Amino acid sequence: MSEVTYVVTLQCRDTTGIVRALSNAVFAIDGNILENDQFTDPVTGQFCMRTRFTCERDVAEVSERLEGDLAAFTPTLTIRPETQRRRALVMVSQFDHCLADLLYRAEQGDLAMDIVAVVSNHGVCRELVERHAVPFVQVEVTPSTKSAAEDVVRELVERHGVDVVVLARYMQIISPQLCGELSGRIVNIHHSFLPGFKGARAYHQAYERGVKLIGATAHFVTADLDEGPIIEQDVARVTHARRPTEFIALGRDVERTVLARAVGLIAEDRVMLVGQRTVIFSQ
Repeated sequence: MSEVTYVVTLQCRDTTGIVRALSNAVFAIDGNILENDQFTDPVTGQFCMRTRFTCERDVAEVSERLEGDLAAFTPTLTIRPETQRRRALVMVSQFDHCLADLLYRAEQGDLAMDIVAVVSNHGVCRELVERHAVPFVQVEVTPSTKSAAEDVVRELVERHGVDVVVLARYMQIISPQLCGELSGRIVNIHHSFLPGFKGARAYHQAYERGVKLIGATAHFVTADLDEGPIIEQDVARVTHARRPTEFIALGRDVERTVLARAVGLIAEDRVMLVGQRTVIFSQ
């Protein structure tokens, strides 16, 4: 067979011999390591590693060799041919700036991830999504329908083999049950004013308080609202001369950029969870 590029991630308790065992396994299948990043968390003692290599063996043979040679370390191990793209389900309400950016990047090949469907509790983004030839699923969310709406999400995740759910300004709270089921697989974006400036008019509150930096944070979703492990952040500097509408425009720019970076890192298996923190193997 022709040469295949693989991406491997490994997480386990730190000890001696892990890197050597992986290197020997890759060598045994005539592989060539292109990239290797590793980190040991000093608090938890967890060892994290991401390795990218090439070889002319199929995924079954590669998996058998690596899993066997690394079994003594009882690792959490993922092995993926690089051409096997991660799959995302995007959820949105009415603000479309993050969604539009993700759809454009995926369509242009700038995001190594397939958006398999978009779910919304409103219909305003339907035309945008269908223009990109992506299925659009509108699901009403009210106190009485919330459980049924989340069942639709569960079914879509299962049917499409979804790796990550992206909340691209989805203005509904995910239930603790669904957060638990999809732990480490739901990503959200919010303005970094939280928890100082809560609610729909956070940018107006920031203007009134004379802030000098506005920003955004992409994080994993947990049952604790907006307190999940952080993946990516950025800020833009502002002055007293900026108006609330300019704050909003700048904030949206930062939000879409930060979310795209976070999703891109996940698409390339560069994000690993260690307790309440993330290890990011940057590009």
